[in-house]
Amino acid sequence: MKTEKLFLRELDSAVSGLKGIGKALKSELKALEILTVADLLSHFPRSYEDRKSIKTLSSVPVRTSEGVIVNTVAEIIGQSYIGWGSKKTLKVFVRDNTGTGTLVCFGRSFLSRVLIPGRKFFLYGKFVYRYGEFQCSDFDMEPISGEPKLFGRILPVYPLAGKITQKFLRKIMLQALKEHADRLEDELPHYLLKEYNLLSKREALKQIHFPDDFKLLEKARKTLVYEELFHLQLQIWRRALKRRSCLKAGKKLSFKLKAHLLQRLPFKLTEDQQRVFSEICKDMADPKPMARLLQGDVGCGKTLVAFLAALVSIEAGYQVAFMAPTELLARQHAENAAELLSPLGVRLAFLSGNVSGERRSTILKALAEGEVNMLVGTHALFTEQVRFRSLGLVIVDEQQRFGVLQRLALTGKGEMPDLLLLSATPIPRSLALTFFADLDVSTIKTMPEGRKPVITHLTVEGNEEKVYKRVREEIEKGRQAYFVYPLIAQSDKLGLKDAESMFHTLREDVFPDFSLGLIHSRIPEEEKESTMVSFIKGEIDILVSTSVVEVGVDVSNATCMVVECAERFGLSALHQLRGRVGRGEHQSYAFLVYSRDLTEEGKRRLKIMKKYHDGFIIAEEDLKLRGPGEITGTTQSGFFRLKIADIASDLDVLQQAREDAVNILRADPGFILPEHSLLREVFSRVNPFAGAITEGG
Repeated sequence: MKTEKLFLRELDSAVSGLKGIGKALKSELKALEILTVADLLSHFPRSYEDRKSIKTLSSVPVRTSEGVIVNTVAEIIGQSYIGWGSKKTLKVFVRDNTGTGTLVCFGRSFLSRVLIPGRKFFLYGKFVYRYGEFQCSDFDMEPISGEPKLFGRILPVYPLAGKITQKFLRKIMLQALKEHADRLEDELPHYLLKEYNLLSKREALKQIHFPDDFKLLEKARKTLVYEELFHLQLQIWRRALKRRSCLKAGKKLSFKLKAHLLQRLPFKLTEDQQRVFSEICKDMADPKPMARLLQGDVGCGKTLVAFLAALVSIEAGYQVAFMAPTELLARQHAENAAELLSPLGVRLAFLSGNVSGERRSTILKALAEGEVNMLVGTHALFTEQVRFRSLGLVIVDEQQRFGVLQRLALTGKGEMPDLLLLSATPIPRSLALTFFADLDVSTIKTMPEGRKPVITHLTVEGNEEKVYKRVREEIEKGRQAYFVYPLIAQSDKLGLKDAESMFHTLREDVFPDFSLGLIHSRIPEEEKESTMVSFIKGEIDILVSTSVVEVGVDVSNATCMVVECAERFGLSALHQLRGRVGRGEHQSYAFLVYSRDLTEEGKRRLKIMKKYHDGFIIAEEDLKLRGPGEITGTTQSGFFRLKIADIASDLDVLQQAREDAVNILRADPGFILPEHSLLREVFSRVNPFAGAITEGG
């Protein structure tokens, strides 16, 4: 009887069909997102234990606190106990042919009946030199009798949850491989398997879970990484080529309004701004709808370039939608647009959820009749009631804060409008090739003349008085400051400083002779707007807030940014917050106040902030520390989780997979592979812009 061949994704039988999995374990496996046999086989090890290579007790360095793995044959030479009563702990003395060691059996005194002097065992564990002897409290042993089950091989170490153990996962994984692996069909074209010397799908899965040796393990990983990234790029570029095949009415561009605006500015555009503006104009003149990501460091002038693009589109006879994620940021864009564009005759309107009644009706009517050239606002822009007469350009600021369906709703309000996405969070090259492969990417790196790098100070909690003194000195010079906290209100659970409590402390005890304002997401919009206007005008010396000021706030007179509990913020957030100062001619400072109980990762983050000012370098470091989902803002939405590839370390494979996918699709646009099991249903989620671009077009 011929075995039916299946693709991995087709192994959709419930994992509970395997032996030994009842209701309780089924529920525990669900926490690991293992529902089917395919899910189980796609649950890859996070590391491995080498129980093939012999590592004797003599390999443990004397007087080191760092653990060293030992994998040897050991003889039990004695037993004793430490402590007394319920805390009585068994100690077992062992030796191999190179030295001696001690096993400390916390909670495992029953081993006294098994680890009897004179018996020999396979021993695997991490030893340290402590109290004058080599000790190990986390070990695994197996009697020397017949063929060993756990030794003489490389064992997988899996991510766990609940009551699931390594032993259990290894057991059911081995069962699933024996029952199903030989039925699996390859998901890559055979010529690619041959060209890159990759393994078959069934062999790759066997070797990734239970490798015969480390060379085959590396080959298995290479196979599965390439396969995953190839499918990802194939799907992204299929949409990209489809979008590029759509045609719109190319805009006949004129630059009179742009020239008038540049004449009114007290400075010249940087070379990067000029280059990026030319790229955007070339896109808008093209019959293919623009889909461009404009990225750049905080304060580099992206918004001005977006305004210039808006002027060109308006002069060509089209309307512009400019959307921002928060009302605070949207209002600031509207105010800047009013200052720069209104004198040129551009008719502007602002729309948010707080604009209602007759005022809202008037705006919507004027928009539908074409009397509004540019509508600036929040999520309110993509509601059904908002209708444009001739939408030609959609600008989305802080694009990572919007979802696919939101952009889809907005771009769908026009006949294939051009799309310009702005990001003040620089995107690492590997992410750009992954998330934004079907977008054209423009980058502004140079900063406007006169900008000085922000000097960053790291201050341990308890030394805030030094920070307060420096801030006071700056305010007495006529400057302003931000104080940012991770929480709005006090939390007994977290025990962190919060904005509301510290606002009162700073106002009453620390800076009683200065004017302070408070802003966070729970404050009504009108009050927030009033506070921000006062801060912008210089009527407020110190603005106390949460990370709500992370983006879009531009006050050139502010020279101090104090972030308390800085370890609670990611690198991207810290960089954005630091970017709120240093926007004028005066030297600016960032004070990052951190906890005394700082983790190793926290230390690395703050050292990076101290060392680097370039947002692109910081973004690369952030990618290494946190992963792609965090940086692109997709983690909370359930977007984009690769199963095995790491786009930071597998960049070379990503580039090759991208090239192969593009070449295949250009030669055969109808080329289709079976849906990749590791990327099930991921395509509509992986590129936050794919749906908006394609469907909008």
